Amino acid sequence: MTIGVIATLTIAEGKNAEFVKIFTELSAQVNEKEPGCNFYQVHQSRKDPQVYVVLEQYANQEALDAHGKTDYFRSLGKQMGGCMAGAPDVELLDGV
Repeated sequence: MTIGVIATLTIAEGKNAEFVKIFTELSAQVNEKEPGCNFYQVHQSRKDPQVYVVLEQYANQEALDAHGKTDYFRSLGKQMGGCMAGAPDVELLDGV
């Protein structure tokens, strides 16, 4: 069963460009190195330019678990933390 993830991130004022640069690197790593990830992409809100939504889908729970344990996710995630205005809102979804 596929696992979907919707992560809503609010970025601090003046940090958009830095966030996008870091996320672009993370996305490249995920898409290159994680065959269990079906897609991993960020979208910027049209209503609020400080809000970004990451849409993700994994083949199974094991692939999602492996994603969170990668060195690049941990390193780049820490860098992204410096851009955020608060904690992310993460929702997990089961494919039907």
